[in-house]
Amino acid sequence: MNHIQERIDAIGTQRLLGIGRGIEKEGLRVTDEGALALTPHPAALGSALTHSSITTDFSESQIEIITGVHQGVQACLDELSEVHQYVYQVLQANDERLWISSMPCSLPSDETIPLGRYGTSHIGRSKSIYRMGLGHRYGRRMQTISGIHYNWSMPGVSSEAYFGLIRNFRREAFLLLYLFGASPVLCPCFVQGRPHQLQPLGDGQGALHLPHATSLRMGRLGYQSDAQASISVSYNDLKGYADSLYGALTQPYPAYEKVGVINPGGEYNQLGTSLLQIENEFYGTIRPKRTVQRGERPLHALRERGVEYVEVRLMDINPFDSMGISAPTMRLLDVFLLHCLLSDSPPDSPAEIAEMKHNQHMVAERGREPGLNLQRQGKEVLLTDWAQEVLQACQPIAAALDQAHGTQDYSEALQQSQHLLAHPEQTPSAQVLAVVSEQFGTSFKAFGAAQSQWAREQTLARPWSDALTAKYQQRAAESIKAQKDMEAADTVPFEEWRQCYMSPEHLVVS
Repeated sequence: MNHIQERIDAIGTQRLLGIGRGIEKEGLRVTDEGALALTPHPAALGSALTHSSITTDFSESQIEIITGVHQGVQACLDELSEVHQYVYQVLQANDERLWISSMPCSLPSDETIPLGRYGTSHIGRSKSIYRMGLGHRYGRRMQTISGIHYNWSMPGVSSEAYFGLIRNFRREAFLLLYLFGASPVLCPCFVQGRPHQLQPLGDGQGALHLPHATSLRMGRLGYQSDAQASISVSYNDLKGYADSLYGALTQPYPAYEKVGVINPGGEYNQLGTSLLQIENEFYGTIRPKRTVQRGERPLHALRERGVEYVEVRLMDINPFDSMGISAPTMRLLDVFLLHCLLSDSPPDSPAEIAEMKHNQHMVAERGREPGLNLQRQGKEVLLTDWAQEVLQACQPIAAALDQAHGTQDYSEALQQSQHLLAHPEQTPSAQVLAVVSEQFGTSFKAFGAAQSQWAREQTLARPWSDALTAKYQQRAAESIKAQKDMEAADTVPFEEWRQCYMSPEHLVVS
């Protein structure tokens, strides 16, 4: 057990109860027919730049809901639900709802997908220019993929220990793709004009799929970048990680130099010409994170103050859950992350990093295939055997969390996962394929529209009060004022500010 029990005992109940978790959930605004809503971010939701709970992601049409940090799973879900309720009430005025699937709805032409707008402050303009750059680099359709980020921390964990967690997470993340992947099918519009190996579902007019896929979002058609494949990022310690990202953030990349920062018409194409414009552009299944101060670069914050929490980025939206994620799923994530933290975590190597990427693509695209083998330390191993090893190693951790919380919920979440391992046909990805095929005539759009309507009805049926409406209206008004204050405070020319913000000096600790 790698002394797991001893390590759990050494943590103690108070630190287990101090585990913090928060959720960031993206979702496209859509019409009742399941087409992308092209209307601006609703003013009643407040400023996407300064609101702490409701913002936008890549697109103006892509709402992101953010919870605070909670010591309880249910408290976190309760906040997620409350913010959703307010968002849905506002969206009703335009007869819109949130698309409850990770792979996007029916999309217009690439250039018609609206970029997020954040006002005229320097930070606001830079956020829009960054998104313009993403569009030039990867296409706008790819950026409309949505997901759930699970932010996790525990008191008393050092940066070194967090990096140990990250290495183990990357080794065993295949398990989460198998258990919780929910994007085995997509709308044909998403891959229009792109090469792909997808198969038609039915006649292929309404959906494309891979028969054993778990998460196309995390496969080769999802958040992937050939350019970023050249980044050799080390997760062996904070310095190595920071140094490898520093290179990608400061070294010009020929293809992006051709795009240029400013076009002949004087409009900005992107923030910079390096391989990564800013840190957020780096794709990964998990990231080390530190809260940034206003105007501070994330890499500087990490280098100066160390890792504060980890951000799990591979979770699909579950279309059968009105919030996109359930309490048992969150508890399994807590158990799994603790397992990654407490298990021995040898340094990674280029060979192992290549294995991890191979395994991710295999499970994303073929995870439910009977007899599927993955690579582990140069040898082939059955996915089901390796997954069973991990889940068995998690049992004492689930028991410890149950004892700390006075419940059986964590062990039950683990048992549900063991059941799914033995019954792949009951995983969310298999269920999505079955329902799209059997109930919606193989139309992904019809399935997504119906599930999105169901999720809206479920959410709006929960109790609400005038006091809650007043609270969110006040927060919206305060965020709009905060944005105006930021705009009034900017005095130097934007280009001067951009050059300063993008300078390598802002990435290092003086």
